[in-house]
Amino acid sequence: MPDLRFTAKTAAQTEIPRPKRGEGQWALGYTEPLNKNEQSKKDDDPLNVRDRILYTYSKRGFDSIDPADLRGRFRWMGLYTQRKPGIDGGKTGALEEEELDDRFFMMRIRTDGALLSPEAIRALGGISTDFARGTADITDRQNIQLHWVEIEKVPEIWERLEAVGLDTIEACGDSPRPFLGSPVAGVAKDEIIDGTPAMVEIKRRFLNNPEFSNFPRKFKTSVSGHPSLDGAPEVNDVAFVGVEHPEHGPGFDLWVGGGLSTNPMFAQRLGVWIPIDEVPDVWAGVASIFRDYGYRRLRSKARLKFLVADWGNDKFREVLENEYLERKLLSNPSPEAATRPGDHIGVHEQKDGKFYIGLAPVVGRVNGALLTGLADLLEQYGAAGARLTSYQKLVVLGVEADQVDALVADLETIGLQANPSNWRRSTMACTGIEFCKLAIVETKQRAADLIASLEQRLPDLDVPITVNVNGCPNSCARSQVADIGLKGQLVLDDDGRQVEGFQVHLGGGIGEITRFGRKLRAHKVTSAGLDDYVETVVRNYLRDRTAGESFADWIEHADEALLRGDKALEVARS
Repeated sequence: MPDLRFTAKTAAQTEIPRPKRGEGQWALGYTEPLNKNEQSKKDDDPLNVRDRILYTYSKRGFDSIDPADLRGRFRWMGLYTQRKPGIDGGKTGALEEEELDDRFFMMRIRTDGALLSPEAIRALGGISTDFARGTADITDRQNIQLHWVEIEKVPEIWERLEAVGLDTIEACGDSPRPFLGSPVAGVAKDEIIDGTPAMVEIKRRFLNNPEFSNFPRKFKTSVSGHPSLDGAPEVNDVAFVGVEHPEHGPGFDLWVGGGLSTNPMFAQRLGVWIPIDEVPDVWAGVASIFRDYGYRRLRSKARLKFLVADWGNDKFREVLENEYLERKLLSNPSPEAATRPGDHIGVHEQKDGKFYIGLAPVVGRVNGALLTGLADLLEQYGAAGARLTSYQKLVVLGVEADQVDALVADLETIGLQANPSNWRRSTMACTGIEFCKLAIVETKQRAADLIASLEQRLPDLDVPITVNVNGCPNSCARSQVADIGLKGQLVLDDDGRQVEGFQVHLGGGIGEITRFGRKLRAHKVTSAGLDDYVETVVRNYLRDRTAGESFADWIEHADEALLRGDKALEVARS
């Protein structure tokens, strides 16, 4: 545990009330661990597990791993055990974690908004092929996620990653999770400010740092100066959002306390102006508040969003300024909404006259061969590299104008489309029951099948409609903020059998609108009936909308019967 900067007296001076019962807030004197997670972190800084992986576990094998490391500290190295095959969703919450464990690992490789060189992408492809049975998913946190990784192979994987400037450190755990950045940072014509230098400095100073390795829970960061809000700032713990000041020019607003899962909350906009060279210090201030004042007693209340909700914007800003930054922040209006979609799909001219190309795999699922092929094409066409997006997509940057058409055609041959259908462009899915121990239903393949079906049923959709498919309530694919959000659960079909299905959220969004999806009472859809249900609701929208009305706006006033879909569908009613 790092030395605490603040005592109960300091807290009293800033008018922070002491809770009637301890919530495990260090700054208020509650330093004794209140649950097994906190005890594990106190027993040993999770960063120390790296050496045990390198010098003990990788040499002695899976059975040598201390359970406290396996199901706890390994996360700080980007490693989770994956789900044992053959365990159905009904057993997810009934079995102990060790009963769900396979002897293989999911590995998250963080990119932190960096431009990936052809060499880096080729290294990712080779690692996938050689050590992960070809698996690779682009996540909505700009990670590459692998599966089937064996503990014996981890040191070589790390060595290959480090050779191209990549790592897995603190990709999971109660730590500074991978940062989201704009995939078009430094090249977009309409960019307000390039946040890359700030992210690089935050990572240099605070990642793999014991002072910031023990938060109450995960801590998610977004830094983007693009007006599309392409770093999903609304749902991050801390977000720096590009903004203009009338006197001082481009800088960043500060948003805090966003997060989804079972208690979704949008980030609060503090309405400030921060110059780029002060962003790392402000990040450290917010992170320190979370470390020192965050709730550690209950894991279910341990995210920053709960502290922000209890304190309010004024108190949070006061503590940040007075106790951590020791200076006032300059007030400035916050951006109201995104100016355009933030997925960057398609061909766009850069400010230097070259072009970037936004590409859509199917729900982020790629593989080692595809990544290797992408690296070959980047080299062949002289592109600068690629970045991953917050929407399970990727963007190729630095393409000469006379090379664009040929490169787009060649990229499509390896499975990356620059002109995808709405359904391929606008559908995301989490890992699901295939590999995830928390999942209840299958997601990746189900979402891919849904895309293929809707491309046949509704091929000429004239407006964007997003579909986010989640395997459990944790909302890793943001089910509450999609036009059609699907939260996996077990439901009853028309014959009373328990089957895979989804709770439906309708009309949510972030970016151009910020709204949680509407839930219909006792309305759930079976996985088997999903294609019919989505088609029916979208056709109802197309028939009932007013001119220029978006799907999300239509949901706000549509008759509930139109949202429930055809009664002949397999809809479970409780």
